[in-house]
Amino acid sequence: MAIDLNTLRGFFQSAPFVAHLGIEPLAFDAQAGRVSTVLTMQPQWLQHTGQAHAGVSTTLADHSMGSAAQLLAPDGFWIITAELKVSLLRPAKGERLCCEAWVVKPGRQIMFTEAEVWAEAGAERQLVVKASATMALVAVTREKAA
Repeated sequence: MAIDLNTLRGFFQSAPFVAHLGIEPLAFDAQAGRVSTVLTMQPQWLQHTGQAHAGVSTTLADHSMGSAAQLLAPDGFWIITAELKVSLLRPAKGERLCCEAWVVKPGRQIMFTEAEVWAEAGAERQLVVKASATMALVAVTREKAA
């Protein structure tokens, strides 16, 4: 399947929780299985301490890694997360969270991915999350209408 940035944006918009958070793809390299994404911080995504909730930064990393794997998936297959590990390195404080995600090892049934999430405030950029995930390829099935 030929993919462009608008197609990738549509993939992000088709996931209700990801769309609700406002996660957007910025760039990708389909041949390398790499995706760059951004999430603009909103008050509702924060903990009482003023940092991004761990679930927000984890979702950013997870969906970005899944998207990177989806770029390498053959037609007729979806990527789903089979295993996820997240290391929260420091509080995620800033105006936006930026994620770089990539496929480390593609495969026919599973792919191994990694991601880094950076908190940005003005010109400052700080690494706040390292993540890895095993992504499973599942055949797309069409439900028959009742």
